[in-house]
Amino acid sequence: MTALHQSSWASFTGDANPYGGGDPYADYRTADFPFTQHANLADRQLGAGVIAANDEFFAQRENLLVPERAEFDPEHFGHKGKIMDGWETRRRRGASADHPWPTEDDHDWALIRLGAPGVVRGIVVDTAHFRGNYPQAVSVEGTSVAGSPSPEELLADDVKWTTLVPRTAVGGHAANGFAVDVEQRFTHLRVNQHPDGGIARLRVYGEVVPDPKWLAALGTFDVVALENGGRVEDASNLFYSPATNTIQPGRSRKMDDGWETRRRRDRGNDWIRYRLAAQSEIRALEIDTAYLKGNSAGWASVSVKDGENGEWTEILPRTRLQPDTNHRFVLPTPAVGTHARVDIFPDGGISRLRLFGTLTQEGATHLTAHHQELGG
Repeated sequence: MTALHQSSWASFTGDANPYGGGDPYADYRTADFPFTQHANLADRQLGAGVIAANDEFFAQRENLLVPERAEFDPEHFGHKGKIMDGWETRRRRGASADHPWPTEDDHDWALIRLGAPGVVRGIVVDTAHFRGNYPQAVSVEGTSVAGSPSPEELLADDVKWTTLVPRTAVGGHAANGFAVDVEQRFTHLRVNQHPDGGIARLRVYGEVVPDPKWLAALGTFDVVALENGGRVEDASNLFYSPATNTIQPGRSRKMDDGWETRRRRDRGNDWIRYRLAAQSEIRALEIDTAYLKGNSAGWASVSVKDGENGEWTEILPRTRLQPDTNHRFVLPTPAVGTHARVDIFPDGGISRLRLFGTLTQEGATHLTAHHQELGG
């Protein structure tokens, strides 16, 4: 375990107090994890799923990836016992009366399909509301398998699993965070809890690494989309919602499924800076303000630059936006770049940014080499 692993969880591991009434999150323990600036590769909106688990007697495995934080109802019981908002297995037992305890190797597991394959930078195993029934320890492994493998195929003997989080003690009713330093591309994770217990939520933060053959087959695609390898590098304001929402798949479904800033009281403006999938030639773009009605940005402009030290070039001048509307623009001349920036004036929000184009030869070559370096 690295020092970063140690510092990210040690301050709040251990036992949690029994629920004493009132706000169930009042004594919840968490910390600031720097890796959460990355996208959640296990986001259901990206297509992630919990495809199998060896046991889910008390609570279903699918709860692990629910986007909202776990809820707790002290009076909610079913035929099998207390119903928890998470994944919870039954209590393990030993082989006999002489050996009633589980063995050192006994554990429960769940298989996670990442919504977008990528490099994992950090994992949060959240045990919210699991106070006396959380696992003693957890471990996480990753693998890269092409296509859409079944659980049986993933569990086959010839599949190689790489340790991302070694077996590590965790705390109850806490967000247990682990930094990951493995430079490989993964498609699936196996989450193990030792020997049994419950986990409320799982978050897997990292960088999307797309399949260059797929992008080449598509030809024209959204070169800033999260699922295609685009990512947010920085933003002026994240008061109400994350900037990564603007490059999520599909249209926004509600107001907080976009990016909204606090109200400005100065003469400045807000912005997001993106890195594209690779060097691209952009020919058209969309700026969507869906569900942003009284808080939509008033105007927006879009710029691109080529390379870290390139100069910003405006490809869409400051343009009036309408609330709750998808705005489409065809560029008079294709623009080549590796980065993009959207500026909104003076504040407010947008729900999505789409930049449609193709990879340049240089961009395709770079993406293919990066994919191969990561074991793709």
